[in-house]
Amino acid sequence: MMLALYGHPFSSYTWKALIALYANGTPFTFHSLDAENPEHEAAYARVQQASPMGKFPLLVDGQREVFEATSIIEYLALHHPGPAPLMPVEADDAIRTRMIDRVFDNYVMNAMQDSVDDAIRHGAVSAEVQARVEQRVTRAYRWIDAWLAGYAMPATISLIECAAAPSLFYADWVVRIPDDCARLRTWRAHLLALPPVARCVEDARRFRHYFPLGAPDRD
Repeated sequence: MMLALYGHPFSSYTWKALIALYANGTPFTFHSLDAENPEHEAAYARVQQASPMGKFPLLVDGQREVFEATSIIEYLALHHPGPAPLMPVEADDAIRTRMIDRVFDNYVMNAMQDSVDDAIRHGAVSAEVQARVEQRVTRAYRWIDAWLAGYAMPATISLIECAAAPSLFYADWVVRIPDDCARLRTWRAHLLALPPVARCVEDARRFRHYFPLGAPDRD
């Protein structure tokens, strides 16, 4: 039975799973939760019952359901491997990969989400919230920029790239990467040029009006 992925084309965490699937050319059916999709209600119901908070993405493989994007990628690496090295084989390397994955989810994506959520609630982000987000995200940017001094920025896709690409794509819309984080700015451009990532960017382009802070006229 073909894999099924439930998510939304504009969702950063859906991108995270999609990038892994595209990188290995893994066959799957995508069930979009966009309201314009005729099967939206059925897809939404499936996602709601699958996990405690009913969040997407959700991967379905026969009778197995896997939620949380990181877990989906590890599942794909184990059960549907391909040419892209999604997870290192060596245990210590895998630990380091998971650590960097958490940096992007927790300290970049989740941190910048406070500005997005504030804009959704109030129509605009408050100066106080934006200042707090800028402090946290910029601190993460500087740490990642230093870490990149020892990272090869490969043309292949691993869990690191799956986490970094959507995080940096959207976070830069909320808090611009500083000019003095040259390695990080270069890596973001490199990531967005990778075919699996570029495909996600293009497929989501028509949804940019959803971004509550206003999507910039770039990328």
